[in-house]
Amino acid sequence: MKRDFLTLRDLSSEEIDLLLKRAVELKSGKDKNKCPLIGRSIGLLFEKASTRTRVSLEVGIYQLGAQAIYMNPKEIQIGRGETIYDTAKVLSRYLSAVVIRTFSHNTLIEFASHSLIPVINGLSNLHHPCQALGDLMTILEKKGRLKGIRLAYVGDGNNVANSLIDAASLMGINLAIACPKGCEPDPDVLEKAKASANSVITILKDPKEAAYRADVVYTDVWVSMGQEKESAKKKRKFKNYQLNSNLLSYAKNDAIVLHCMPAHRGEEITDEIIDGPQSAVFDQAENRLHTQKALLEFLLA
Repeated sequence: MKRDFLTLRDLSSEEIDLLLKRAVELKSGKDKNKCPLIGRSIGLLFEKASTRTRVSLEVGIYQLGAQAIYMNPKEIQIGRGETIYDTAKVLSRYLSAVVIRTFSHNTLIEFASHSLIPVINGLSNLHHPCQALGDLMTILEKKGRLKGIRLAYVGDGNNVANSLIDAASLMGINLAIACPKGCEPDPDVLEKAKASANSVITILKDPKEAAYRADVVYTDVWVSMGQEKESAKKKRKFKNYQLNSNLLSYAKNDAIVLHCMPAHRGEEITDEIIDGPQSAVFDQAENRLHTQKALLEFLLA
């Protein structure tokens, strides 16, 4: 039976543990000469621009012995009005899995409902679960544990924040999210997370309160792709939410800094912090490669 990965909740906490352990093995070089997906073809259907997601997936697919086929909707028939139903049915005959990076999360849900092969969420406006897997690996790598970690997220309650809420509730991380009024995470995501009761998830307005005694301080861009018309308004809302040396001073002395990138340096984060000794941002970016390889193995091997 095929498994989809549309949100982090498509995996159990036990499965996430196994994926993270496998990702650590893959990063260490174990099985580097093995190609468990040899002969497979995996589609990358991307409506949105990408650096880390596209490159890490193409490299990881190659390292697993498979072929990556990149598809821009403007270059295939779905961009000319072919239905999601027809596209999903046809691609299911050619591919072993498809990664979709899109705007509407409903596009993923509809595609997965008609697909005969696993569908992986490479990003939607509601969730970014592949990013969250890389984040979990980075925290585990730097802190040695997940359960009981104090994670502060400062910024927009966007798709990254929603997937961090899922990650926290599944893995026992205590999460404080600081955002301006009207920029809170999705209420349905919050409700599901709070129902699990594995962790404490708090929504705050004060970034200093969120960062206080945190083990990890995380931020993201204030204006996501597709929200460019709201840029000036959102930047005014977030002017007091910059991750800088003053804000980081409220966290623990050995706190690490995360950012899913791309970073708008001088807006949500300063050069001093993203390039500083507490930054794990580039390890975090690398870990996308290893966790996605482990995910592909899990779904297909």
